[in-house]
Amino acid sequence: MKKLIALALALCMVFAIVAVSASAEEDIGDTLVLYSTMTEKDLEALIDGFAEVYPDCEIEVVSGTIGETTSRIAAEADNPQGDVTWGGLADSDGMQYADLFEEWVSDESANAIEGYSTPNGIYSMDHLSTIVFAINTELEKELGLDIRSYADLLDPKLEGKIIFSNPNSSSAAWNNLCNIMSVFGNNSDESWDYIGKLMKNLVISDSSSNCFKLVEQGEYVVGLTYEDGAIKLIQQGAEDHFTMRYPEDGASASAFGMAVIKNCKHPAAAKALVNWVCSAEGCSYIAQYLKTLRMTNKDTVYGESLLPATEDIKWVKRDVPYLTEHKAEILDHWNELLLEVQG
Repeated sequence: MKKLIALALALCMVFAIVAVSASAEEDIGDTLVLYSTMTEKDLEALIDGFAEVYPDCEIEVVSGTIGETTSRIAAEADNPQGDVTWGGLADSDGMQYADLFEEWVSDESANAIEGYSTPNGIYSMDHLSTIVFAINTELEKELGLDIRSYADLLDPKLEGKIIFSNPNSSSAAWNNLCNIMSVFGNNSDESWDYIGKLMKNLVISDSSSNCFKLVEQGEYVVGLTYEDGAIKLIQQGAEDHFTMRYPEDGASASAFGMAVIKNCKHPAAAKALVNWVCSAEGCSYIAQYLKTLRMTNKDTVYGESLLPATEDIKWVKRDVPYLTEHKAEILDHWNELLLEVQG
């Protein structure tokens, strides 16, 4: 069946429309507006898979950062233009965006992996973002290093050669900061002692994608980032000089999800989309389409994947409620320490 995808850039956001025909068993209407932070490839997987179940529903995608998306939703509160949001909604947000979304979660939330169900009764979690070290193996070899653990990142040879994004604005950076806390202790003296030493080697970037892109390009040796971004570069052929490694100390993941916009115009379609994405069917479709994303549904079937098996990674437990409650305090401490260390 022929599908039409039209893309247009406006106000730093991308609009994609997919028109399909035929009929689905359940009538959810023929229109859905999706606000999303996800990549074009991610959206392609969602659109193609959802169209197989609801081929009469036309999806319009408005892409942007989570800051742009939530600001837009807030500005449109009296006359919502979007129906549902996908991506950028993290399990550590707490009730930060509670005023923007319906108090509703997917029927599939009960089937989420333990610890990755809804954190607030508003988000339906669908995928995980696991922290990794992105490493330029050519530069690593030139320095005579073998970077496997957090201790390895403190080597003086890496001064100014590790790129990290800003945890005040980047969910990827906050994800990595949470992992350090999970390894060394939440808000502990050991964690802050380690972070202070690490800061001597860090370069802070405004863009989280720089933490894998600029490493692959040879501008930095290491980037503290997330597996989905790093693995896509390997998928595109960068494996001869670029890799990703999970810290031997332990890795953990942040869950990201979807939410239905409050008083949206197409609630049936919005909820159908969330239920499909979070279902075993939807998670399996997206996982197999992308081969680079871990999903939350415990019955997800991955098939061929570019990611290492879950059981092959050393995982460390993350205390999401604690980190959510103390996020502002942790970020304040980070900012003060960074100013002290880097000036």
